[in-house]
Amino acid sequence: MLQQGIDYYINEDGNFVFTKEYHLKRGYCCKNKCLHCPWGYGKTESTDNEDTSDVNKK
Repeated sequence: MLQQGIDYYINEDGNFVFTKEYHLKRGYCCKNKCLHCPWGYGKTESTDNEDTSDVNKK
């Protein structure tokens, strides 16, 4: 049985969002680009040399 706050939470839009703990219990990636995917499916990595702040811009 799923437990709210452990396996999922309900976001501000009223959607169920599965946690990392739930995904690990399930044991496999569903390839739906889940927000808390412990396998990182669908996430892009940013590079260290990518400057997204305005601090160094003149």
